[in-house]
Amino acid sequence: MSKKIAAIGVSLAILALVPAAAAELKAGDGSARGTVTVTPGPKGVLLRIEAKGLPAGWHGAHFHEKGDCSDPKFTTAGSHVHGATPAVHGLLNAASTDSGDLPNIFVGADGSATVELYSTLVTATGDASHPALLDADGGALVIHANPDDYNSQPVGGAGDRIACAVLK
Repeated sequence: MSKKIAAIGVSLAILALVPAAAAELKAGDGSARGTVTVTPGPKGVLLRIEAKGLPAGWHGAHFHEKGDCSDPKFTTAGSHVHGATPAVHGLLNAASTDSGDLPNIFVGADGSATVELYSTLVTATGDASHPALLDADGGALVIHANPDDYNSQPVGGAGDRIACAVLK
């Protein structure tokens, strides 16, 4: 029992060394659309999105593999963060290996959304069974034009990338 308690203490000490990553959420034209904060947790990451100026309705959101939102279509963010290859998308897909999957977010009629969610599919720095979100080149949070259906390939029908935040 004392070894388990010591291991938990070491894990919490390591997490304390990895601060929350805060980033500006931007549209393809470079205009500000809010903030994204990722806070390391003991078995994943806590994501907080505070968005404005987005189209009303449901939108897919995913963690992408590269901390690069320099292209107006955000293709420089790369693919979703993957737990294994080949990647299989979908929170509701039993064969899923896509660690970048997140629940949809809802944007109100005023263009704003505030959401907090916890993902156990990635960790901030990675471990034996989870990919690192904040690796050497960082990661990105991408919001898509349409909702994710949580099953179809390759990105659940979420469509174009409309906002992006670099996570480092």
